[in-house]
Amino acid sequence: MNTIDIHEIQKLLPHRYPFLLIDRVIDYTPGEHLVGIKNITFNEPQFTGHFPQRVIMPGVLILEALAQATGLLAFKTADELSSDKELYYLAGIDNARFKRPVEPGDQIKLDVKLVKQKRNLWKFFGEATVDGELIVSADIMCVNQPLPQ
Repeated sequence: MNTIDIHEIQKLLPHRYPFLLIDRVIDYTPGEHLVGIKNITFNEPQFTGHFPQRVIMPGVLILEALAQATGLLAFKTADELSSDKELYYLAGIDNARFKRPVEPGDQIKLDVKLVKQKRNLWKFFGEATVDGELIVSADIMCVNQPLPQ
């Protein structure tokens, strides 16, 4: 099994606290799939307002965590590191379906599969689970583009 620790994740992704949403990669195969982990803790900033009466992880942040997992898989597939000359952008999310809320104490398993890659456009299928129970699934498209000069 191939793994990626937080130090290598920070070399591959430009995201930082509070927006780095992957703690570890527990397995990946370049050009095929990647499995990442996000530990949900009560002290994360989104929980002060989402929602005070029942604290749950915003669905868009779960989708962002899946998108970050696709970025890691793309960089490992292309055998590249993140560059300060280009960014890997989220281009689209289709067929997103949410099944149940995620709460502090949960550990999200992020499983992404490469469906197709053509030039700088990448298409993935992603699923997030907690304790083997499906939380969300979605088709995710991303594109790497040079930064404006």
